[in-house]
Amino acid sequence: MDLVGACRAFVYVSDRGGFTPGAAAARIPQPVASRRVAALERHLGGQLFDRSTRRAVLTPFGREVLPAARRLVRLAEELEYDAERARHSPLRLAVPETCATRDLAALGAAGRDAGLRLDFRPGPPAVRAAALRDREVRAAVVAVPPVDAAWRVPLGVGSATAFEVRTLYLGTLRVGRGERPGGGRRLWIQPEDDVPHVRDPLSRSRDALGLGPGQVLVASSLADAATEVLVRGDLLLCPAGQAEALGLYWCALGEPVVERGYDLVAQGQEETERLRAPLAAALAHCLDAVPDPAAPEPAAVPDPGRTP
Repeated sequence: MDLVGACRAFVYVSDRGGFTPGAAAARIPQPVASRRVAALERHLGGQLFDRSTRRAVLTPFGREVLPAARRLVRLAEELEYDAERARHSPLRLAVPETCATRDLAALGAAGRDAGLRLDFRPGPPAVRAAALRDREVRAAVVAVPPVDAAWRVPLGVGSATAFEVRTLYLGTLRVGRGERPGGGRRLWIQPEDDVPHVRDPLSRSRDALGLGPGQVLVASSLADAATEVLVRGDLLLCPAGQAEALGLYWCALGEPVVERGYDLVAQGQEETERLRAPLAAALAHCLDAVPDPAAPEPAAVPDPGRTP
C-alpha cells in the first residue's frame, strides 16, 4: 500500500468534508480517493469516516489518527521539495585559476549534457584542496603527482622573445663571469605550479647547477610573473597553450622535466566516478592536458563574434 498517498487522500477528504471535493483537491479521481481511504482503514484496523451521512464525517478513531496523518503528508511534501531543489542546485566544482573562460563554458556545457549544472570555484591548488576537505565544494580538480594523475600537462617555458633552441636547460641561466650577482635571467613558477612535484625538482636543479637563489622563484600571481617576463625578459614556467594565450613564445624544458598532474575528486567515490566520464574530454581541454586519443572532442562553444 502507498501509505503516503493514502494519508494524503485521508487528509484532503477530511479537510474538504467529502470524497468528491477532497479528491479534486488531491488531484486524483474520486474512486481512487475512496480506494486509498479504504486501504488505509484496513491497514490501520479502524474506520476513519462515518459513511452513514452524506458528508465525510470523521469517526472518533479517525480524529485520533488524523494529526499523525497530517505530519506524514507534510514530511513527504518537504522531502519532495528538498529532492527537487537538490536536483536543480548547482554542483560546486573547484577548478584551477588558469582555466580560460571559454574552456570553462565548454566544460559547463558538457555538464549540462550529463544533467549537471556546474558552479565553478577557481583557486590555486591549496585552496581547491581545502575547499574539498571543508565541504565548501562537492568536487575539485586537485593537483597530484603525474604518476597518480588522470590528466597530465607537460610544462615548458614561455618568453617574450623567440627561442633559438627547441629545448631549454636550466644550466643556460647560470650567471657568467663578469656579470653582477642576481643579474641572471629568472624562471618564474606561477601559483598553479607551487606544488612539491613541480617546485621541488626545479629548486634542487637550481642549487645543483649553481644558479642564484633568486633565479627560480614562486610568483604571487600569474599576472605578476607575466609582467616580469614582458618587462625584464624573464621566463615563465607554463604549458604551451597558456604561453600562446599570453602571447609568449614557448619551448620545452629539459632537466628537470616537470608536469602538472590532475585528478577529479568528489565527496565520495560514487560521485567521483559519476562525474569523471561525462566531463573527462572537456576537462582535459580546459587543463591543456596531454590528449587521450580515445577521448571524444569537447563540446564546441559558438563564437558570437564569428559569422557563419
